[in-house]
Amino acid sequence: MNDSGTQLLSLPYPSEFIPGAQSAVTTCLRIARGEKVTLIIDRATEAIAAALAAQLAARGCPWNAFILEDLAARPIIDMPAEVLADMETSQVSIFAVQVQPNELHSRMQMTDVVNRRRMRHAHMVNITAEIMCQGMRADYDRVDRLSQQVLDRVRRATRIRATTAAGTSITADMNPAYKWFKTSGIISPEKWGNLPGGECFTAPGEVNGTFVVDGVVGDWLCARYGLLANAPLTIEIAGNRIVSCSSTNKKLEADFWTYTHTDENSDRVGEFAIGTNIGVERVIGNILQDERFPGIHIAFGNPYGEHTGAPWTSTTHIDVVGLGFNIWLESAAGEEQIMRVGRFLITA
Repeated sequence: MNDSGTQLLSLPYPSEFIPGAQSAVTTCLRIARGEKVTLIIDRATEAIAAALAAQLAARGCPWNAFILEDLAARPIIDMPAEVLADMETSQVSIFAVQVQPNELHSRMQMTDVVNRRRMRHAHMVNITAEIMCQGMRADYDRVDRLSQQVLDRVRRATRIRATTAAGTSITADMNPAYKWFKTSGIISPEKWGNLPGGECFTAPGEVNGTFVVDGVVGDWLCARYGLLANAPLTIEIAGNRIVSCSSTNKKLEADFWTYTHTDENSDRVGEFAIGTNIGVERVIGNILQDERFPGIHIAFGNPYGEHTGAPWTSTTHIDVVGLGFNIWLESAAGEEQIMRVGRFLITA
């Protein structure tokens, strides 16, 4: 254990964090005593990191901690070499950081190591005390069972339709060459996962229609604009690309448009996902938890082609979350409705 790890073990933290930290270390990552862990944090998440560190110490596994502000100025443009070097000898990594604008590249450098080495990686971007006491306390074995049922169905689907009372009406045609994945919170070397977990995702073949974002938008816009129920963002999509977006909040509209036109594929639908964390009862204005909320979210930009098989890429990735979905799956066997007004019609 390095000096930063020793420092973390001396810090106090709320006892309410213990169940969530135990869930991350023992249920989701299933860290064994002989496995080495790289824990990456920042000053804003020290209390949560202290709870995670206590659980790592209890497991008896070797681990090192890295506090980003001790290694480089924020925003972090490139992941510090010390962090990447430590990951080269670890089987597991945990990233619990309050991200800042223009830090996506550094996170991609980190996940490049994760993917190449097939590490079990918990991505806890913008983790908060509220999430530690809500989404991280979900019954992840049950979430995993539901996620598997959803995964089995969507892998057979050729088209997915979705509507909401707020005005969403989209059709997503699936590409059989692209893979579906579940990140249910039970993390394996096959795909690193966000915590809280609970979703099935792919890169779609083509999405068309209207998507009303009355939940939240992702990346740094989430912290800036929070819940969007009072000023939804309406996105028109044609041929898998954004045609227009509108909101009564013109600053949100402008920021979203600028973000999704950073590069040639920033406006392209790179992710189509169904949230499956039935332990999450409402959106809270934090994308880390809100994209697990039961329903559909899509993302523009990077399609995670190393996993999905999509042959294109982007330097950006931003999720958008809607509420109260009706979802139908179309396949060779016919049509099946799996959600009605935000409630799954299949059970775990």
